[in-house]
Amino acid sequence: MKPYSEMTKEELTALYRELKKEYKKAQELDLNLNMSRGKPSLAQLDLSMGMMDVLNSESDLRCEDGTDCRNYGVLDGIPEALQLMSDMMEVPKDHLIIYGNSSLNVMYDQISRSYSHGVMGNTPWCKLDKVKFLCVVPGYDRHFRITEYFGIENVPVPMLPTGPDMNIVEKLVSEDETIKGIWCVPKYSNPTGNSYSDETVMRMARLKPAAKDFRIYWDNAYTVHHLYDLDQDRVVEILQECKRAGNPDMVYKFASTSKISFPGSGIAVLAASLNNLEDIRGQLKVQTIGHDKVNQLRHVRFFGNIHGMVEHMKKHADILRPKFEAVEDIFAKELDGLGIASWTKPKGGYFISYDTMEGCAKEVVSKCAKAGVVLTPAGATWPGGKDPYDSNIRVAPSFPPLEDLKTATMVLALCTKLVAAKKLLDEASRKEEEDAGDIT
Repeated sequence: MKPYSEMTKEELTALYRELKKEYKKAQELDLNLNMSRGKPSLAQLDLSMGMMDVLNSESDLRCEDGTDCRNYGVLDGIPEALQLMSDMMEVPKDHLIIYGNSSLNVMYDQISRSYSHGVMGNTPWCKLDKVKFLCVVPGYDRHFRITEYFGIENVPVPMLPTGPDMNIVEKLVSEDETIKGIWCVPKYSNPTGNSYSDETVMRMARLKPAAKDFRIYWDNAYTVHHLYDLDQDRVVEILQECKRAGNPDMVYKFASTSKISFPGSGIAVLAASLNNLEDIRGQLKVQTIGHDKVNQLRHVRFFGNIHGMVEHMKKHADILRPKFEAVEDIFAKELDGLGIASWTKPKGGYFISYDTMEGCAKEVVSKCAKAGVVLTPAGATWPGGKDPYDSNIRVAPSFPPLEDLKTATMVLALCTKLVAAKKLLDEASRKEEEDAGDIT
């Protein structure tokens, strides 16, 4: 079929009638499918069930330095867990602090601490007239909500195939001292699946911010989340690159095992310079006597080391890969060449970024919902939930069973075609009316 934009009004009218019939049939299926969030599937959760058996009432709960994990203490994390997360994050273990189950909670803490007490002796943000944060878009809605919650102005920066548009980032950061940070998902980014190029990371590390307390919030959520054994993205390690560039204190690096073990019961970690960690511990030791060391020990006993974690992630990939490929195959079959949608083809992570024609995303999501398919709300990948182009939809293939996922993707493709045909048909009708008005 030729591109919709090349069709005559008569062709669009006939097409729209056929698509409406198909849509009615889809509604009659009485579907109840949800692909709105990047949750691991039941099969993925089952991969970690052995973690429940590595500790029991007879287990020795002392870690390698003799610390009893049942008791208070050990603010930074037990040694063997620090080593495991060090290997996962490619950062020396003395640059890490292990927290509870949620890296998002650690990011919230960092923003909250900066807001109330400042960063390494700088003025607390709550005492400033204006604070801004750069948000790479499309991006992760929960990042944006944190800064929004504290009244911080989120400033969108376009995401390119190589990462953030660094020309814009460099200009804004160097000229505006109210810009205090940037949200980044550098590897298999949410939602595009793109990874930052070497040049992007090197330019990021060499930023010259006007604000002394500017920090890169480097959420490396998908650091070991590859879909393929050989065809994998690699991202330059940011802490080392910042140190090499003379900016050792400019980055906070976050990660967790949330989509490696159990999402609700993993371990989260923060990596930063020694100066940053000293500043953070000043508050952290007031907040807690130590995080869950038994859970840290459980993870180490289950994975053994980084090699065990890598092998575990291959099992995740075997479950996820067919789902991503099914979505991409359906998009290609149903939408290629029509000029009404585009999508990314990530090599890892949890999402596919899907773009409709401008002005169509909300209506496509609404049509899908009326046909029994729940998607992430249109606009969620932009600060405030407001996509100025009304085009981006985050597709999350991980949770539904494969056959349900295929059905949901077919409905998404159908709704995209239906909404696009209607939009172009309306535009053709308006043009006819305008032309008639010009003649009279």
